[in-house]
Amino acid sequence: MILTDREIRHSIETGAIEIVPRPPEEAFAPTSVDLTLYKRVKVFRPPAEDEPAPIDPAAPGYVFAETIDAISIGVEIGPEGFVIQPQQLVLAWTAEAVLLVPSARIVGRLEGKSALARLGLAVHVTAPTIHAGSSGQIQLEIVNHGPRPIVLRAGMRVCQLILEQTLGVPERGYGGQFRGQIG
Repeated sequence: MILTDREIRHSIETGAIEIVPRPPEEAFAPTSVDLTLYKRVKVFRPPAEDEPAPIDPAAPGYVFAETIDAISIGVEIGPEGFVIQPQQLVLAWTAEAVLLVPSARIVGRLEGKSALARLGLAVHVTAPTIHAGSSGQIQLEIVNHGPRPIVLRAGMRVCQLILEQTLGVPERGYGGQFRGQIG
């Protein structure tokens, strides 16, 4: 069951959901709440001559965070914005930190904004689930599938969080590698 704007506000007020900073009233839609883009993105760089080009996520000892740190650079989004080129992938984060309390029986789904999708911008590409117990800023995979460069600005509404009630309380909250992430 998807929560309405009224239920989302109530869940924030009762502490079942934490969104910090709290979104302004205009961020609430009938069945979602908009989240904004953090001031930093990670941009992938071409492989150096001494680096293996393929990434093997199934290799023993593979650690996502270490791999990403080794193949990308952090870029601050200045007042002029960050221009994402056609076919470019960047990693970004929501400016808001979100906590879904496991006992509250609420999970989230993150989707891009339709106005951005119609320009070819895909946000949070294949991992929309925000599990019960998740906490921190939400990492976004942003790809420009469109034919023209697009300006990304810190603080722009970039995605919408849809919250749903689960049938029961999970045995354990999310404890994976992305828990507590910070942009």
